[in-house]
Amino acid sequence: MNLADDNEFAAFLATQTGKLLVELRDELVARNVTGWDLKDAGDALAQKFLMNQLREHRPNDAVLSEEALDNARRLAADRVWIIDPLDGTQEFSEPGRTDWAVHIALWSRDSARGELTAASVSLPALELTLNATPAMPSPPKHDGPPRLVVSRTRTPREAIRVAEKLGCEAMRLGSAGAKTMAVVLGHCDIYLHTGGQNQWDSAAPIAVARAAGLHASRIDGSPLVYNEQDTWLPDLLVCRPELADSVFGALGYKN
Repeated sequence: MNLADDNEFAAFLATQTGKLLVELRDELVARNVTGWDLKDAGDALAQKFLMNQLREHRPNDAVLSEEALDNARRLAADRVWIIDPLDGTQEFSEPGRTDWAVHIALWSRDSARGELTAASVSLPALELTLNATPAMPSPPKHDGPPRLVVSRTRTPREAIRVAEKLGCEAMRLGSAGAKTMAVVLGHCDIYLHTGGQNQWDSAAPIAVARAAGLHASRIDGSPLVYNEQDTWLPDLLVCRPELADSVFGALGYKN
């Protein structure tokens, strides 16, 4: 593996972090460690491994991570790794659940607003890593009503509107990465989220989804922009491209 290549490095980071987390969960569950102790242990292990690797292999790059204090240095940096070491800590803490992920994305200042130029999302409990480069194949078209994926714990009213107007079948999954990858893999057709997320929740999944030919934007069709000073992103839509206009219409937007 060529760790000097950003795409291969992203895949390495996502995959290896995932393997460490699976091993940790198995070990701690065998010792009856559960709940917040298991969540905290997973977050700490993943963050430590990733930061050690980034310091060794990309010492001049900035990092934006869920598990570290934000540093304004990234706003002037040409390269910023946007990472979520463990997306879906609740699902990680529930033995047997597979809907949690590791997110690794690289933002590069190669245009006026910057671009996500490398990304990988691992679904460690499924032993699966999905990459932006090489891109995942576009998912096959689903025959039947559109399938909409939402949170396990919260169904946004916007998602209800889309489901009612488009006659969607609904499914629930945990982490944002797992939900986005469900669209990439063709297990569902639409992922719509409102209520806000941080940049690390969506950067890598959005890059992987776009590379696979899927539509990805804010719910009004405006672009998702990364490495902004405010890490908060209010909403997002990931879906098969032929469904985007129908979703915008259901929400009262014209794109």
